[in-house]
Amino acid sequence: MKLVIQKVSHASVETEGTRIAEIQKGLLVLVGIGKNDTKELIDRYVKKMINLRIFPDENGKTNLSLEDINGEILLVSQFTLYANCKKGNRPNFFDAGEPEEAEYLYEYMVKKVKESVPVVQTGKFGASMKVSLINEGPFTILLDENTFI
Repeated sequence: MKLVIQKVSHASVETEGTRIAEIQKGLLVLVGIGKNDTKELIDRYVKKMINLRIFPDENGKTNLSLEDINGEILLVSQFTLYANCKKGNRPNFFDAGEPEEAEYLYEYMVKKVKESVPVVQTGKFGASMKVSLINEGPFTILLDENTFI
């Protein structure tokens, strides 16, 4: 699993000319599901993601979590996070999850996040999307097997 977590003051997703999701202050999370990912692994990532203390407290220190600020979250599936560019100039995506299983795990992740976060928006799995954001900081964190597990 790979997550690109961005602290935002606003983010939205559009597909086929229609805005399908929009959040205010919170997190935009690009979600890459790998071929070896499991529900148990997603549980760990969700817990870490929603408890990251990356929002400023009254002293300007990054000390508050999404819950502490009543933040919102926008989850967007993005298999291209598994791009492998080691050979040649055309990336391969052999390590990305198979579409059917990846969609199942993505929907599971959405369900788990909704258990803890009141406002959860999503992109459309497998669709071509336009993602807009105002990144605060900028503040972006990558969670994957090298930075978390």
